[in-house]
Amino acid sequence: MEHTRFVKLREEPRRLEAAAAWFHQKWGIPQEAYRASMEECLTGQAVPQWYLAVQGERILGGLGVIANDFHPRRDLSPNVCAVYVEEDARCQGIAGALLGLGYPTLYLLTDHTAFYERYGWEYLCPVRGDGEEQDSRMYIHRQTEK
Repeated sequence: MEHTRFVKLREEPRRLEAAAAWFHQKWGIPQEAYRASMEECLTGQAVPQWYLAVQGERILGGLGVIANDFHPRRDLSPNVCAVYVEEDARCQGIAGALLGLGYPTLYLLTDHTAFYERYGWEYLCPVRGDGEEQDSRMYIHRQTEK
């Protein structure tokens, strides 16, 4: 993680286009959808928010915090979404640092198991994502007092 900086997109809005393109490349969601969410992030609302791990201009990793990550449980909000770290930057603590956000409670819908548990996330319940044939795992993370 040497020389890696963690950036709130709201604080460096010049990165918006590069970030929208990067997330689109990783997840296949239309770049316009990322751009719209990121533009909304810049308005000062608590959600959505977008976070990046960068070295210079290169994006090493990132994630978003959005109201709902394409599932019917609207009561489980806000959601972490689009978590990704470049393969050559993995196992350096980047995902853990990105996941250590200052929200009191966050939710995450995923098919991964042990990865998020390492960072203090707890399995909550099964939830079927919109358009999915099988349930995924809904996790919760509660910020602990330090």
